Formats: sequence, structure tokens, C-alpha cells
Amino acid sequence: MKTQIRGARLLHIFSAFWTLALAFLIFGDVVGRIVFSSPIPGTKELLQNSVVTITFLQIPLAIYSSSMLRTTILSDAVPLTMRRLLRTLASLLGFILFVALIWGTWPSFMDAYRIGEYEGEGSLRVPTWPVRGAIAAMSAFGAFAYAHMIWLDWTGQLLHESEAPGALARLEE
Repeated sequence: MKTQIRGARLLHIFSAFWTLALAFLIFGDVVGRIVFSSPIPGTKELLQNSVVTITFLQIPLAIYSSSMLRTTILSDAVPLTMRRLLRTLASLLGFILFVALIWGTWPSFMDAYRIGEYEGEGSLRVPTWPVRGAIAAMSAFGAFAYAHMIWLDWTGQLLHESEAPGALARLEE
């Protein structure tokens, strides 16, 4: 159980450092444009592909920490068993969404890898298959995380919903 959470945290930390690196890239590009009239080649392509990948790298930890967007207006008005059923329904919908993303992304990932698809022209060409592969892999991790959360919820291993986003606290014990 701890392995999945550690993996999700490592991906989150990696994405945070990646974001910091992109901030330095943007700063360097702006300084290059203003001071030297010469931007850093490929900045647009790197940013365009990185933002999508960084977002998907953060999904597993968001699921495990109960940080996905939700409202409690309905769940506050129903008994505890109904709350669990609502959480299960929400998790099932999340699971279905990520399975659909895998199903939709996998063929384009394989095509991009097979033909060596890239974005950008000139001095920097960025391959698209790593981004598509990251979307597929993180969607698989997200689907697993939702299924895992359903199992943890129904086996009584999660904290009460009102204590979220502290759901990870009990999982780490």
C-alpha cells in the first residue's frame, strides 16, 4: 500500500522540479528576447508538451490525498452509508474516465512512437510520444488509484471523509 503512495509522491516531486525548471526556461527566454533579441529556441514546444505531462504526473497523488475537485453539499445531507456509496460512485466515474483516456490515448501513442512524430521545426524538434505515453501511463495509475480507493473505503482503511484531504494519513501507518 505504501508503495503506490510513495510512487505518487515521487511523481509529484518530480513534476514540481520540472515546473521549476520550466520557470527558469521561461525567465531565460524572456531575458534572451529583451536583452539579446534572441529567444531560446524551442521554448514554446517544450512548454506546450511539458504542461500536459506535469498535469498528468500530479493526478495519482491528488486521488490518493482526496484532493480531486468535489463538493460536499449533497454528502453532508445524507447518512454515512450513503456517503460511502456516493464516494464509490465518484470513484467509479473517475476509474471509467481514466480507462477511457487509456483507450483513447494508446493508439496515438503507438503511432507517434512508430513514425517518430515530433512538434516544432528548425533547431528543436520535440518528440510527441513521451507526452502521449505519460498520459497513458498516468491514466493507468489514476484508474488503479481510484479502484484502490474504493477497496480501501469499503474495507474501512480510509479516514472519515470530513477529515480529507488527510486520507493519506491512515494509509501511511
